[in-house]
Amino acid sequence: MLRELERAGEPLHPKELAQRLYIRRSRERRAFDAGLTALERAGDIVRNRANALLVAKRIKVLAGRIEGHADGHGFLVPDEPGPSIFMPPHEMRTLMHGDRASVRVSGTDSRGRPVGALVEVLERAKRRIVGRLHDERGVLVLVPEDRRIAHDILVPPAEGRKAKPGEVVTIDLIEPPAPHAQPIGRVAEVLGHYADPGMEIEIALRKFDLPHAFSKAALALAKSIPDEVREEDARARRDLRALEFVTIDGETAKDFDDAVFCKREGKGFRLWVAIADVSHYVRHGDALDMDARERGTSVYFPRRVIPMLPEKLSNGICSLNPNVDRLAVVCEVQISAQGELGDYQFYNAVFRSHARLTYTKVWADIQSGRPPEYIARLYELFKALYASREKRG
Repeated sequence: MLRELERAGEPLHPKELAQRLYIRRSRERRAFDAGLTALERAGDIVRNRANALLVAKRIKVLAGRIEGHADGHGFLVPDEPGPSIFMPPHEMRTLMHGDRASVRVSGTDSRGRPVGALVEVLERAKRRIVGRLHDERGVLVLVPEDRRIAHDILVPPAEGRKAKPGEVVTIDLIEPPAPHAQPIGRVAEVLGHYADPGMEIEIALRKFDLPHAFSKAALALAKSIPDEVREEDARARRDLRALEFVTIDGETAKDFDDAVFCKREGKGFRLWVAIADVSHYVRHGDALDMDARERGTSVYFPRRVIPMLPEKLSNGICSLNPNVDRLAVVCEVQISAQGELGDYQFYNAVFRSHARLTYTKVWADIQSGRPPEYIARLYELFKALYASREKRG
C-alpha cells in the first residue's frame, strides 16, 4: 500500500487505492482496511480533508501548543518559528486549550491561512478549570469561564462533591474530549455562589493561573523572620535615621517599598532614594525566593492584593511604614540646579520613614503655596529635572 501511494505521487481515495491493488473479495477488503488502520496508527499515512490518503513523509508535521477560541476553532502555535496553524472546529473536537499536539498542514483557507489536521495529541494541559455549574436535564455541566475552552464539561454525581447548580467550582479532568463525547471532570474546589461578593476575583485568579497560596515552606520561613529590625542587622549599615525620609503612594497602597529625602546643597540638590532591602530577608533559592519567582510581581485587584511575598514581609518588615526602623539599599546622588546628575553612590543603610504621604495630599500642599519644607525641596528638584528633560527633548 505504501509503495502504491508513493508511486501515485498524489493523494488517493481508499477506493482508488483498493482498485490499484486489485482488492475485490470481502476477505481481501477486510485485510486492506485493517492495513490502512495500522498504517494510520503508525503515522505512516494520513488523510486529507477529502479523506484521500497520503504518505506521511511527504507531509510536514508540526508540533506545538493549542490555543482555543470561543467560536470553537483554534490555532496550533508551532514550537519552531513560523505562522500559527488554523484548526477548524471539527479538528478541535478532541483538543482543548493548552494541549500539545502534532498536526499536518492540509491546505489553506479563504484568508490564506495554513489549515491543520490533527495527527496526535502529544500532551494534555495539566491545569484546573474554573467555571459555573449548570443543570442540564438533571446532569451537572460545567461551563468554563475561560472561553478559549469551547467544551462544556460533564460532572458525574459521584464526582460533584455535593456542588450545586449556580456554584463556581474548579475541576480536574478525568476524561478528555472524544470525537462524539464531552470531557468529564471531577470537582476539586467549591468556591461559592457565582453572585457572592469577590467571586470575580476568585475566578480571575484561577482563570489566569495566578499563584495565590504560599507554600508551607515559605510561610514557615516568613514566620521565623523578626517583626522589627534587630540591632545586629543594623550595625554594619550606614545610619540615616535622622534624615526626614517620606513615602509617597496612592491612597489605597499597603506596601511601601521606596522613600525619598532631598536637601539643598549649594545651588543644587542632594537626593537620597531608599529601597526596601528585601534581599536581607529573602535569600537566593530559599522557599520565599522560589514562591516570589513563581509570582514575578504583586497583582492588584479592586479591594484585594495578591502579594509577591507573604504579608508579614510585604506589609511588615519589608514595607517602609512610618516611624519604624527599616533596612534599605540607598542611592545618594548630587543633582545640579539645571537637573544634571553628578556624583552618586549606593550603600546599605538603616533609616525610618517620617511620614506616609499620598499623591493627593502632596499636590494639595503644593497648591496651597505653603508646603512643608521637605515637600518644597522635592518639588524644586522635580522642576529642575523636568526642565532638563524638556531641554533634552
